[in-house]
Amino acid sequence: MPKTATASTKPLAIKMLMADHRKVEDLFVQYESAKDAHDESRKDIATKICNELTIHATIEEEIFYPWLREALDEDDMEMVEEAQVEHDGARDLIAQIEDTPEVDSVFDAKVKVLSEYIKHHVKEEEQEIFPSVAEERETLEELGQQMQARKVELKDELQIEDDEGDPVKGRKAGNGSSDSRKTAAR
Repeated sequence: MPKTATASTKPLAIKMLMADHRKVEDLFVQYESAKDAHDESRKDIATKICNELTIHATIEEEIFYPWLREALDEDDMEMVEEAQVEHDGARDLIAQIEDTPEVDSVFDAKVKVLSEYIKHHVKEEEQEIFPSVAEERETLEELGQQMQARKVELKDELQIEDDEGDPVKGRKAGNGSSDSRKTAAR
């Protein structure tokens, strides 16, 4: 397997997916830090985690994974199929978290298990999948552009604030229902 390039020279699609990975990792750390709080901060952070993961998974499933299925050798296809199964498991936990009204020890456990799923998934993507396609720079740049555009669309559909904290098209964050998230993730 080829080695990945340094962070500054990675193609846009890989940079974008890795930035999403770091953002969600940071949100999981925030959640763990807020576990002693007896306010809505944990629920708010969990909602952000679920939103970010839903958008990320949708972009991968609609744009990145279909390209991988065409670009990878048959021997490497198992990586993509395993990643899809991991998405399915994460999506199930996301739905459970979104449907849990009370933030209690069971809620915390669901967020913790989701965190563990995502750590495993990220490790495999970054250590196995990304290096296997990193030399496809031009295509990954084009895919990155498509993925960025789709991310903006999804944030608009789900009424989620963009990365700079400004509402997308003037909408407030947190107004997207879990039903709209499930539809967007298909």
